[in-house]
Amino acid sequence: MYKFNKFYIEILLITFSLLKYFATVGQLKDDSIYSFSMQKDVRITIDAPANANAKKTILILYALPNGNTTEQTMGKKIKEGDDWHFDIQHIRAQTRFIRTKLRTASIVVAYLENSYKSWPLWKTKHHDYAAIAKQIVDTLYNLIPSPKKVIYLGSHSGGGRFIFSYLDAVTAIPSYVQRIIFLDSDYGYDSSYLPKLKSWIKNDKKHVLNVFAYNDSVALYNGKTFVSGTGGTWYRSHLMLTQLSSFFNFKKTEDDSLVVFKSANNRIQFYLKTNPDKKIYHTTQVELNGFIHSVLSGTKYDSKGYRYFGKRAYSDLIE
Repeated sequence: MYKFNKFYIEILLITFSLLKYFATVGQLKDDSIYSFSMQKDVRITIDAPANANAKKTILILYALPNGNTTEQTMGKKIKEGDDWHFDIQHIRAQTRFIRTKLRTASIVVAYLENSYKSWPLWKTKHHDYAAIAKQIVDTLYNLIPSPKKVIYLGSHSGGGRFIFSYLDAVTAIPSYVQRIIFLDSDYGYDSSYLPKLKSWIKNDKKHVLNVFAYNDSVALYNGKTFVSGTGGTWYRSHLMLTQLSSFFNFKKTEDDSLVVFKSANNRIQFYLKTNPDKKIYHTTQVELNGFIHSVLSGTKYDSKGYRYFGKRAYSDLIE
């Protein structure tokens, strides 16, 4: 009972704080940042735009990659002596770019960080990890003061484990989860998740699954491979694609080293980068407009003003 009451009190405090925050942010002329903690070891940072009171809100949950802080994930203009992690994702600048396109909706990003800087490690510390992940998602969704709201579940690297933890908690993925994004982050995929993903995609024409991966099985670090043949996102993404192909038809296209598989109406998209040079493209996929493309792909803004794996389209938006 004590644990329940403690969590209930925590939610009440968060609710009060966020309602006050969103009431204020709608009056501001620029986007704003607000951070708070949940369950002691989870830190959530909200990036809300000036139009946070818009009638429609897209809440993008971005589960952080291993080894990165929220500030590093957001990115900034770096100066001499700054940690290089501040210049490899730039999710905040990419969010600004997205907001220039999706003007009729309020684009709110919630960065999900844990004290271990690893969602796979965080999972091992909590026997009730699935219930906690669901509490986090449900709480954030319910606290958005918008009459029309949807969730995009996004992740990079080990952040994919948070999404799978959430899927472990639900019998069916809720309809308000409109997009699921694996930016080189589906290490934890196995066939047990196929029924939920298949049903979710079939249940609503607005549901979209985006998967990004590169051939990490041949990538070299100090002259040696570092990912097993079945342990990386290259293998896991192909496994997911193969299993989904039993229920959906895919069209394959190739552009240089990028192989793309798309289902009807672009509702399922796999962006798979071959790797003849055996390089490491893990975070490059995010840096080179990957976050932008994960949100805009399949919409009328797909590749408008940017190109996935092209030069940074958001450079002038970095602060």
